[in-house]
Amino acid sequence: MPSINRPLRQSDYNRFSSATPIVIDNGGSNFRIGWAGESDPRVIFRSTVQRPRHRATGETVTIVGDHDTALMKYFDCTRSSSRSPFDSNVVYQFETMEYVLDYGFERLGAQGMEVDHPILMTECPCNPVSSRSKMAELLFEAYGVPSIAFGVDAAFSYKFNQQLGICDEDGLVVCSGLTTSHVFPFVNGEPVFDACCRTNIGGYHVTDYLKQLLSLKYPQHLSNITWEKAEDMKMEHCYVAYDYGSELELFQKRTKEAEEKTRCWQLPWVPPPQEEAPTEEELARKAALKEKQGQRLRDMAAAKKSGRILELENELQGLEDLLQELDEMEEHEMPSFLSGTAYSSRLEIESAVQKVAQSLRKVRGDPSDSEERVDISSAEKYPLTGIPDEMLTPDQLKEKKRQMFIKTMSEGRSRAKQKRVEEELLKEKQNLQDEERRSENPELYLETLRAKHKELTEKVEQRKRLKTNGSKTNGTQNLNGSGGRGERLNAAQRERMRLLTTAAFDRGKGEDTFGARDEDWQLYKLMSKDNDDDEDEEDEAELVRVTSRLQDIDPTFIAALQPPSFLQPARATPPTAEDFQIVLGVERFRCPEILFQPPMVGIDQAGLDEMVGISFRRLDFVDDATKDRISNSILVTGGSLLFPGLVPRLEAGVRMIRPYLSPLKVVRASDPILDAWRGAAAYAAASQFSTQTFSREDYYERGEDWPRGYHIKYAL
Repeated sequence: MPSINRPLRQSDYNRFSSATPIVIDNGGSNFRIGWAGESDPRVIFRSTVQRPRHRATGETVTIVGDHDTALMKYFDCTRSSSRSPFDSNVVYQFETMEYVLDYGFERLGAQGMEVDHPILMTECPCNPVSSRSKMAELLFEAYGVPSIAFGVDAAFSYKFNQQLGICDEDGLVVCSGLTTSHVFPFVNGEPVFDACCRTNIGGYHVTDYLKQLLSLKYPQHLSNITWEKAEDMKMEHCYVAYDYGSELELFQKRTKEAEEKTRCWQLPWVPPPQEEAPTEEELARKAALKEKQGQRLRDMAAAKKSGRILELENELQGLEDLLQELDEMEEHEMPSFLSGTAYSSRLEIESAVQKVAQSLRKVRGDPSDSEERVDISSAEKYPLTGIPDEMLTPDQLKEKKRQMFIKTMSEGRSRAKQKRVEEELLKEKQNLQDEERRSENPELYLETLRAKHKELTEKVEQRKRLKTNGSKTNGTQNLNGSGGRGERLNAAQRERMRLLTTAAFDRGKGEDTFGARDEDWQLYKLMSKDNDDDEDEEDEAELVRVTSRLQDIDPTFIAALQPPSFLQPARATPPTAEDFQIVLGVERFRCPEILFQPPMVGIDQAGLDEMVGISFRRLDFVDDATKDRISNSILVTGGSLLFPGLVPRLEAGVRMIRPYLSPLKVVRASDPILDAWRGAAAYAAASQFSTQTFSREDYYERGEDWPRGYHIKYAL
């Protein structure tokens, strides 16, 4: 096709007189305008209008048709959207249509206050009279055109292809545009609009359906799947299946043929930078830096420790000097001397000396004779604990109970502290032994560690199941609830029940005196403790230690022996090129299928093949011979019928409707997009065209009702 949107030079404009008609193919998708007699339109642009605001000045501008995406960054398009003057291929927004006509006439070169050229404009079949009247009013009143004529775009396309010998005088045209599809026959060279059939399905619905399917399939790429991208993919990859069910089954079985028909669309993707493995020099440098930082921290800790030791030694020396001064002075001089210090008695000073000395030993790390001191000081701190109750008064008995409680708590804390120290020492000893065994035979050590981990895991899980389900684990107990409570208890729980039963039997004969004797509290300790709790804790602690050890030395431990979800969260893998691919499989033929099955998108109307059958049934006044000639010349035109495989599919569908052995031929137009304008341009260039127009004077005389009985003759 020759270049479109070619600017009109002044020499070209002088070549066209005021009598040269202007031909306008007013389609729902594109607006095509040019001069009669030419082979191609001069200007082609989209029939849309947008009014964004300039970001800097705030001024509203009008953008008609296609626009440069690089310039749109200077405008705010969030508050305005593209508007079309059409609704289902019928013009109803004439204010928007005026912007489109202004732009078209300006690009064509028809300058001045009026357009002094006859106008031939296309319209859809069976266009409403009100829409035609408003369009005529706009052309006559706003542009001052001398005369106008209206014709059906599909009829012009059919007549143009008839001149090329593609179709016959009697035939049928199938036209599908942006939002609608029409079918109507030709008899003796004239269209029969009484047999016209229309469906509100077109190329827009195919694109929108493809966009919806891809958006549901790839929600992470929703911003990349725009309507324009979906339109490009539709025109490049979609096709019509000859048998929709068989094609679906082909993709469902994932055959090799289905893989060959699958297309892939690669989105923009930048691979993440590859991290190079550190060299030995870099590792050595990092190790040296780490050692230097560690040495610095150790020096700081040593300096802080030395300062603390010096501070405690000075404090201890000061307290000892204070005690020495108290020893040298008389007793009556002590109160006046202590009033100038922070202490109120000699006992308080001695206690402070003891605390400072203990802190000093702790900072130095010296071993302490704490047990002897506790034994020595316990008699001094708790003097009443060793005296029998018979020798004490009631007040002393209360004080004795308090001292015993404090003594018990203190001894418990000491034992717990000693136990923690012993556990740490045992852990260090075990680690040293593990390192020795590992250095001797690493493979044997790792295998032993794995076996131990497996054994401990099974043991812990077995005990958990026993506590939950009882001692029987073969799955045959308590299926119908017939087992007793004793069968559902483990050994520790059964022992507790026995002790409780014995205590109740022994104490139930007389007065309840439980707790009066020390033996009662020993029984209480036995009842309140599971016999196997300590063993469970030891096994779990050992399992944690073995697991941590395996994680440190065995890199395959998590994947091989432990579920990753229990030990560490799932790591996000870096995106790859496959993550930015959109695969077109069944979508390639599923979306164009709505032209034959509109109910797939919720439109309860007929498909293209069924529309042909409806149009034939409405030709009840035509004999069978004429119908055979019509079915032998079916022309497919329109920008929405360019899909590969559409002509064979339509022919197969119509053959099922027509009688057996009736002639049938479906052909595609030479150019389904531009043939309508070319046919109109050839029609406007004929000498008899002036007799088919409606002048401005007739409009002023007859008013807006003139289009009711107006129609042009396509056979000039």
